[in-house]
Amino acid sequence: MEAASLAQGVASPLSPREGMIKNVSLESLQLCERDGKAEDTGVVEMELPVARNIKISNITCDSFKICWDVDPHSTEKITHYFIDLNKKENKNSNKFKHKDVPTKLVAKAVPLPMTVRGHWFLSPRTEYTVAVQTASKQTDGDYAVSEWSDIVEFCTADYSPVHLTQLLQKAEVIAGRMLKFSVFYRNQHEEYFQHCRDVLGGRMMPSVKDNSGSHGSPISGKLEGIFFSCNTEFNTGQPPQDSPYGRFRFQVPAEVLFTPDTRLYFGDFYCMYTAYHYVILVLAPRGSKGDLYCSERLPELDVTNNRFLMRLCGEDGHVVFQHAQDVILELIYTEPLPLALGTVSQISGHQLMSLSTINAKKDPSCKTCNISVGR
Repeated sequence: MEAASLAQGVASPLSPREGMIKNVSLESLQLCERDGKAEDTGVVEMELPVARNIKISNITCDSFKICWDVDPHSTEKITHYFIDLNKKENKNSNKFKHKDVPTKLVAKAVPLPMTVRGHWFLSPRTEYTVAVQTASKQTDGDYAVSEWSDIVEFCTADYSPVHLTQLLQKAEVIAGRMLKFSVFYRNQHEEYFQHCRDVLGGRMMPSVKDNSGSHGSPISGKLEGIFFSCNTEFNTGQPPQDSPYGRFRFQVPAEVLFTPDTRLYFGDFYCMYTAYHYVILVLAPRGSKGDLYCSERLPELDVTNNRFLMRLCGEDGHVVFQHAQDVILELIYTEPLPLALGTVSQISGHQLMSLSTINAKKDPSCKTCNISVGR
């Protein structure tokens, strides 16, 4: 699914012209700054057209298409485009020693629209500014350049289902064997559960997921749900008695949330500079608001055949639930849940704050849980 939504204030998407779109490859798209030193590029006087009415379209997590109005009588002079691309929040980036060449990218002139692609300088869900100069390379190697265009802003997209499938495949490699479990549980402070009783009619309500995990995950900051865990201790088969989120625990039988009518989605795979890894899964009742959101953005898992969380029919006809042993599962249930469907009790262990994943940042250098697009 190709993302084409634009940041507010950006020009309207460009209608694609089949056969006219050229990719800017590694060979034709080069960084102008190497090891902190600007290329020694000369600039000469020559009248060239200024790029006007810049349009950004077909935005993905690591690419976009760019086009501008061109005077057909002046295109013969243009041999290159200078593209100044900066993260919006970093106003001091791209400080070049050569004051006349403040660009990051040099691309050979190709028919427009042109695709700019590369995870080495584009990250998902990030605001950028872009400006363009047209240029003409002279016989002596110097460049004649136009004035800079107006600056345009845009925001890159989330991971697509293709990127999430790559993350899913990486997570499958380390998931380990499956262990039985019987309850989902959620730890919070006592005040949280009291608020649910006194203000929310005895229900836990979905809230927007924080920005923990992969920066490009489409569920971060958007999907509403209630976090649960299901991991068990290997030696007891029971939930651990320690938690970073509070001393009071709500437990609910697994069959309450994971019914035959529940759809299961893969949401993310990440770590926090540690040896252990987290997998985020979404449990969404079929036809619910959360289900509709996930079905358009996330890979769906077969509830009877996947490497993370399964609902199986045992030999005796009873339903059996299993979770992966070697990853920590974070489960998001997308609907309100009455406390009366489970029990709340105090755990005997410690509140290990160091294990909290609230707004945790993903380790961008981990080879186990990163894919070759922006982090």
